[in-house]
Amino acid sequence: MTADPRVLLLHGIWNPRSWLMPLALRLRQQGFKVDVFGYPSVFGGPDVAVPALADWLRRHGPTSLVGHSLGGLVALETLRQSPELDVGRVVCLGSPLCGSGTARTLAGHGWGRALGRSGELLQHGLPDWHGRAEVGLVAGNLAHGVGALLNALPGDSDGTVGLEETCLHGLADHCVVPVSHTGMVFSAEVASLTASFLRQGHFPEGVPRYRQ
Repeated sequence: MTADPRVLLLHGIWNPRSWLMPLALRLRQQGFKVDVFGYPSVFGGPDVAVPALADWLRRHGPTSLVGHSLGGLVALETLRQSPELDVGRVVCLGSPLCGSGTARTLAGHGWGRALGRSGELLQHGLPDWHGRAEVGLVAGNLAHGVGALLNALPGDSDGTVGLEETCLHGLADHCVVPVSHTGMVFSAEVASLTASFLRQGHFPEGVPRYRQ
């Protein structure tokens, strides 16, 4: 894989494209060519985002993907449905790949409309990963977020997503950093770890890994 490929960032639910600008800036400073993919996370959901992302990737050629939260789910679901796409590596940031307890709790309390058309994907997650792309996941363990407030997350979490919810079988690597779910896109450490995986296919030695 060539060094410093084109990188496409995907935001999470309820967030605009501009939410990812701090992360985009840090990756550009490390030499990557970065674009940001926007999609209607509530009113469109994966039914809109997945084909739109696949079309973008077909038009732009070799690309690596970085998805925050729901964005990671959308990235992998797109590659699952269209395995021929030229994506070598994917980094998921705090993505509940195994399904979100916070989303299920919200739905159970009658607040499922807030998740819109992304609710099913967030609640149930994805099957084990068997795709060609190497997938790395950065999880946080600073429990500041809506999931912590709702008591929806047993065990360690980033406040919105539990660490166990990020451990999908088939990942190439997985690491844990002391950041909250929201804080991931603003963290210099997360940006550095993301760049390392995009270049090498693994996170640096010495970075804590989560052991179930």
